[in-house]
Amino acid sequence: MAYFDRFDICEAYYLFFRDWHNGQTSKEYLRLCKMQKYFKPSPLLKTIEDLTENGYEIYLGIDQKYMNNLNNNWSM
Repeated sequence: MAYFDRFDICEAYYLFFRDWHNGQTSKEYLRLCKMQKYFKPSPLLKTIEDLTENGYEIYLGIDQKYMNNLNNNWSM
């Protein structure tokens, strides 16, 4: 179970938006650009394997939430 840690949250969202945006006109890309105003990732942060265990749990939660939203939009 993930716990609240700002740094882990930022790293998880950064990697998610970086890897899964749908181009420069997507909402995900806009969020990624906004994040870069207050979060500068470490050069060592390259893949989800570089996240802490908590960061990885947060990433999985983001991914699950995003996929559920996609599935709900397809069923309309």
